[in-house]
Amino acid sequence: MPNNIEGRGLTDREMLQLCLELEKARCRSISNTMLETTHQGLREIYQKCFDQANQNQFELFETMNSRGWYETELATIEQIGKVQELMQNNLHPDDHF
Repeated sequence: MPNNIEGRGLTDREMLQLCLELEKARCRSISNTMLETTHQGLREIYQKCFDQANQNQFELFETMNSRGWYETELATIEQIGKVQELMQNNLHPDDHF
């Protein structure tokens, strides 16, 4: 539904989508910064910022999903198995040599 009187502008769905994308980008940015930070105090600050951005992102996703604006598929048992195998191989690559 349009957000201004003349019927132009962003819809609620478009605004939520933009907010969701911004929070995802914020999570990536904070995560990258945290990985490059050696000062423990700064890492703790970044961790708190990341936790809040992650929570915001999830709440935006839940809102969109509940309205049918962001639908996801459930993974099959086969897809889960493939991901588990891939992760296991990447976490312990030396086990294969």
